[in-house]
Amino acid sequence: MNFILPEVLNQFKNFQINEKNIAHMIILHAHFDHVGIVPYFQRHFPDITVYASARGWAVLSNPKAINVINQFSRLVTQRVAGAENKIVGMDWEWRDDVRGATLKDGEKIDLGDIQIEIYETPGHSSCSISAYIPQMSALFPSDAVAIPFKDDLIVAANSSIAQYQQSLEKMNKFKIEIIGADHYGYIIEGEAKNYVQETIKATAELKTKFEQTLIIEKDIDKSAAVLVEEHYSKHPDYIIAPEILHGVYCQMLKHLSANMSR
Repeated sequence: MNFILPEVLNQFKNFQINEKNIAHMIILHAHFDHVGIVPYFQRHFPDITVYASARGWAVLSNPKAINVINQFSRLVTQRVAGAENKIVGMDWEWRDDVRGATLKDGEKIDLGDIQIEIYETPGHSSCSISAYIPQMSALFPSDAVAIPFKDDLIVAANSSIAQYQQSLEKMNKFKIEIIGADHYGYIIEGEAKNYVQETIKATAELKTKFEQTLIIEKDIDKSAAVLVEEHYSKHPDYIIAPEILHGVYCQMLKHLSANMSR
């Protein structure tokens, strides 16, 4: 997210990382909370190659999508005490000046001692890709697997639950010892090994819950409101603003409703 930029730069200093040595930056999907620091880095270090899927670049070149990214970034930043002041003047906003290379399913980025394998994993978004490093048994799935929040698994199948489940089955074939989660930390050892399988189970449970709520409420907007209220009663400190989550749940419910009516 945009507001973590000062913290990222501070971590570079603490780990003695020279930003000028960073050559590659992969956008795993184009949601606002995953692309917030990309413009800053490309403007300050123009030799960095930024990658995304073809669909990802289509989103990020759309003025309406850029508007939403900036709007949602501001909305979430307002929820974090003191965050707005820390990023004043840092030129983080998306405009039409960010460009890069396109990655497709099965492609590899060769870094010498390790290779990054790219897989298309739609479902959370239509543009989602995941990065897998065989030499480390490390998977970077973005939100194509459940978000680890405290003791819960947050399933975010925003664009298509069916595609989300198919992507999970694809990733379930990998040997996994590390999952680099985009939110709330890393998952390692035994938990990482079983995490995709646990997400498969959690997704099936969520699908049933959403379908049952739709049957009871008989309305997508009302169903989303019920589910959002339940989410924040359980996780009041969840970072995404409720109005954003309501929109996400409406997307998921529309997809389910269309399948239920067939």
